[in-house]
Amino acid sequence: MDTRILVPIDGSDSARAALEHTLDIAANQDAVVHVLNVADTNQPSLTRLGTQVVDALEEEGKEIVSTAAELAAERDVAVSTHVVQGEPRETIVEFVTAGAESESESDDADGVAFDFVVMGAHGRRGLGEYILGSVTDYVVNRSEVPVLTVRAADDARATYPYGNVLVPTDGSVHARAAVELGAQFANRCGGTLHLLSVMDELPEVADAETAPLPAQLEENIREALEEDAATAARAGAADVETAIETGSVPREVLAYAEAEAIDLVVMGTHGRTGIDRHLLGSFTERVIRTSPVPVLTTRRADEMD
Repeated sequence: MDTRILVPIDGSDSARAALEHTLDIAANQDAVVHVLNVADTNQPSLTRLGTQVVDALEEEGKEIVSTAAELAAERDVAVSTHVVQGEPRETIVEFVTAGAESESESDDADGVAFDFVVMGAHGRRGLGEYILGSVTDYVVNRSEVPVLTVRAADDARATYPYGNVLVPTDGSVHARAAVELGAQFANRCGGTLHLLSVMDELPEVADAETAPLPAQLEENIREALEEDAATAARAGAADVETAIETGSVPREVLAYAEAEAIDLVVMGTHGRTGIDRHLLGSFTERVIRTSPVPVLTTRRADEMD
């Protein structure tokens, strides 16, 4: 079955970066790209055009997806465009959920089962007002499929295929899901999978970054990395490297990414607290906001609503 990718766009620079990277992936993988624009019903948008009353945001959305379709056609990428009304973050999640549910339904179902979503790390709300990823954060925490975030910044780069894929792991079930996903992407691209364990805190050590790891602790970490490497091999990764560092998790992840020419970081989300409140793990959130390369996040299956 063809790979199906959803990319919500809003006309912002980050959305353009996400779209361009999506087209790189689609052109290489012969994938179908679904471009979605949400006309924000929280914003006043009705206006009179001659004798007709039209929704200005919906009209703008049509122009945005039309431009995206033209870019896709230039790359010979199959594209489907969608303009819908609603609250952006909730509507995107509902669009993803409808697609996920269609996977087990009949062929004439309206939804499309997406393999993953690609979003800019920043978005736009209103006229020229940029918000720091609140829509993306929401989708990352609630999406039933993995979400690939792309930054549009001077220090950011996005290349495909991914020659080096990095998965920070602590041996947890959250990280194990990311290991499996990272292995699949590394296998798909014929790249190397890097598994990195970072000791963020060392109790009773004054200088955690320079102090050696206690022997038993290091042994436990190595055993967990070996288990993760075995998991990655079963998921299809042919070339796996492991490393252990101490210090701040976001800083060590970014330093490793720079040193090893990483093209993609894959991380698990942190789960849910309370009834309706979803949160990114603090480390995952910081990496998304600062990583110079795309970050792919995934949730454990048993966390899905």
